[in-house]
Amino acid sequence: MLCSTPVSGPIESGSSGGKDKAKKPGCHNIIGLDPSKQFLLHVAAGLEVEKDVRVQKSILRAVGQMEIRTDLMDAHMYAFKRSILQEVLNHKETFHSLRRDVLPYLVKSQLRSEFPLNGVQGDENGNHQDTSQESKILLSQLLANASTPSFHELYALGPNGSPIARKTHKCCVYIASKTNYCVRLNSIQSFCDINRDVIGDASHLSGCSFSAQNNIIHPSAVLGSKTTVGPQCMLGEGSQMGDKCSVKKSVIGRHCRIGSNVKIVNSVVMNHVTIGDGCSIQGAVICSNVQLQDRVVLKDCQAISLSLSLSLSLSLSHSCFI
Repeated sequence: MLCSTPVSGPIESGSSGGKDKAKKPGCHNIIGLDPSKQFLLHVAAGLEVEKDVRVQKSILRAVGQMEIRTDLMDAHMYAFKRSILQEVLNHKETFHSLRRDVLPYLVKSQLRSEFPLNGVQGDENGNHQDTSQESKILLSQLLANASTPSFHELYALGPNGSPIARKTHKCCVYIASKTNYCVRLNSIQSFCDINRDVIGDASHLSGCSFSAQNNIIHPSAVLGSKTTVGPQCMLGEGSQMGDKCSVKKSVIGRHCRIGSNVKIVNSVVMNHVTIGDGCSIQGAVICSNVQLQDRVVLKDCQAISLSLSLSLSLSLSHSCFI
């Protein structure tokens, strides 16, 4: 399964990994598809690609043309035919990763024989050698259009001289529509990005309606005097905020208790969190059941968890993980 590479929106204040991510050069996957976009013909992770991209001749000979994409992301969702996967794992005991080992191997080997059959065996480059005069691979008979059923068929001559087809495995691909929301949640930074998306471009996922102020405030939530909840913010069910609080580009979960004069910017506050008066939280993830006492300052902290209770005047910053 492939999907469009997500583009994170602007970050108002520094969040964990935000500044570093902006400095790093783009790292793209190199994806090769057949003209019908049904088959995966080439795959290479961005870190594996330097200047040149090498493509098997047998693949190009079979499909005629290949579309190279760098705007697609591997969603790390795979469906295997059990016998194919078992055969690979039985003969490749050093394989440990579906993404780094099994998938590239299957893509490279989908037009070659792994074991002798009818006297024909394939090598690592996808070329085929004759071990019997009666069995000869006719690569010219591989159809140029990969969308036809016979794309993954190797033709050989039978005992009577007539061509017989031997099917190899197929590496099919499904590309999620851009109208769907698809993203990998594999880091704290991606967790923050997804939360921003839910109150931004992917707001339809929440199932809630935005107010005239372009935010989501649950009807049961309580706001104190002169407390402001800015655009692209969410305040969950049963949560309460004291007087003169400010919330910007943040998600606050259910049944939270937030004191007065609290500033929350570009952060995620999970469920059942207690925040004392005068706290300042910027670019942080506060996990469920955490208790912050008065005047705690958190800036660019990846996560505060483990039912931690932070005491008076404590200041944490620069990608803390507790």
